[in-house]
Amino acid sequence: MRWLHRCPSCGATYAIEPGRYLCDACGTRNAPGLPLEGVLECVWEGDGGEARKIAEAGGVPLPVEAEYFPPLPVGDTPLWEPERLREALDAPNLFLKDDTCEPSGSYKDRASWLVAAFARKHGIREIALASTGNAASSMSCVGAAAGLKITVFLPAAAPAAKRIQVLQYGAELREVRGTYDQAFDESLAYSAATGVLSRNTAYNPLTIEGKKTASFEIARQLAGAGAAFRAPDHVFVPTGDGVIIAGVVKGFEDLAALGLVDRVPIFWAAQAEGSSAIVRALETGRFEPRPSATIADSISVDVPRNGSFALAKLKKHGGRGVMVSDEEILSAQRMLSSNSGLFAEPSSACAFAGYLKARPSIGRGETVVVMLTGSGLKDIKSAALAVGARL
Repeated sequence: MRWLHRCPSCGATYAIEPGRYLCDACGTRNAPGLPLEGVLECVWEGDGGEARKIAEAGGVPLPVEAEYFPPLPVGDTPLWEPERLREALDAPNLFLKDDTCEPSGSYKDRASWLVAAFARKHGIREIALASTGNAASSMSCVGAAAGLKITVFLPAAAPAAKRIQVLQYGAELREVRGTYDQAFDESLAYSAATGVLSRNTAYNPLTIEGKKTASFEIARQLAGAGAAFRAPDHVFVPTGDGVIIAGVVKGFEDLAALGLVDRVPIFWAAQAEGSSAIVRALETGRFEPRPSATIADSISVDVPRNGSFALAKLKKHGGRGVMVSDEEILSAQRMLSSNSGLFAEPSSACAFAGYLKARPSIGRGETVVVMLTGSGLKDIKSAALAVGARL
C-alpha cells in the first residue's frame, strides 16, 4: 500500500519523507499569531482494499510498516462502561475512552509512537519538539524505548510531574521562560538549524495520523454481536491545539471511506473558557489571537497550531464546540473520579465538563464517548484544588 501526504487546501501531494512538513504553496501563507496553514494529511492511494484488510484483521492502516514501531504497548486502551456515572446522569450509553493508561499516561503516546517508527525507518537518531508537558513526556518515554535522543522545549511553568518524566526518560530538557507558543518557535528554530526530525504537533503530519488510532478501537469496542465496527453518536474531545480532535475525526473518515461505519459521529471540541480559540472560530468563522489562561495546562495554547485543519474537519461533519470554566473543569474532575474510579487531569476533565454542559441537547438513548487523554497524577497541584487539599 502506497501512502502520500496531501494538502486538503490545494490538493497537492508529496512523498512521506524526512524534511517534509507543510505544503510548499499553502505553507507560505503562515503568519504570526495564527494557526498553521498548509498542514498535510496522510492518505493511501487506490481503493483502500489493503487498508480494509488491515482494519478487519484488528489493526490500523498507518504509513509506516509494523516492524519499525518501538517495543512499547501503545493503544488498545479500555472503553469504560461507568455504571455509577451512568446511573447518576441517567445516561445508559455513556462510555469513557481511557488513555490515562498509556505508557507515559497520555494520549500523546499514539503520535509519538508513529513518529518514532518513522525515525527508525529512516535512520534518524534525534527528535525535537515543543510541548505544554504531555507531548514532551510522551516523546521522551517512547524515545527511551526506541533508543532515540529526544530534545524537548518546555515552558518552565509546566507541571513538575511532566518535567520529571522527561528527565527520568533521559531526554534533554530545555526550559523556556515563556509560553508554549514561544517553545514551539524555539523548537522549530532548533530543528531547522540542526536538521533533526520535528515532532511538533500539527507541523509534523504524523502527529495527526497517529492520533486517529483511537477511532478504530472505539468503533470495534462499541460493536455488538454480529458487527465488526460501530460509530457512536457523539464524541467529546479535550481540545487545545486541535490535533487530537482532527486525528479522531480523520480516523472515522477513514472508517467510513472503507465502508466499515455508516457515518462520522458528531464531534464536540471541549475547551476551557480561557483557551477557546477553536470553539470561538466555530462561532465566528475566524481565529482571533488571545492570551491563554486556564488551569488545564495540556490544552492551554495562545494559538492552536492545528486550528485551521481541525476547524475544517469539524465544519465538514457538523462538529460542535462547548466552552467550560475552570471551576466546571475541577468539579467535573471530582465527579468523574468519585463516580467512576477514573482519575483524569484537568484537560481531560474538560471533555467530561463539556459533556455535562451539552447533555440537555443529547438524547437519553444516544451513544456518547468522552475521550480522557491524560492521567490525573500528571498535575496533582490542580487536582488538589478540586478537593480542597493542601500540598
